[in-house]
Amino acid sequence: MSRSRRHSHMRVARRRALQKAEVPHLVPCPKCKTLRPPHHLCPNCGTYGGRQVLPLEEGGRRAS
Repeated sequence: MSRSRRHSHMRVARRRALQKAEVPHLVPCPKCKTLRPPHHLCPNCGTYGGRQVLPLEEGGRRAS
């Protein structure tokens, strides 16, 4: 089955304009002020919701 009509350049461009990549929304961590995604564990200090979730190594970085 073949298509009956060709889509114009403007119709294709208008459709593709909605498929752009978004900038991720980031919020500062209340403890170390690094940017992190909302409702996620802080990748720098390992806290979530004001509690320490992951253990820290010496120097303040979280253990990996």
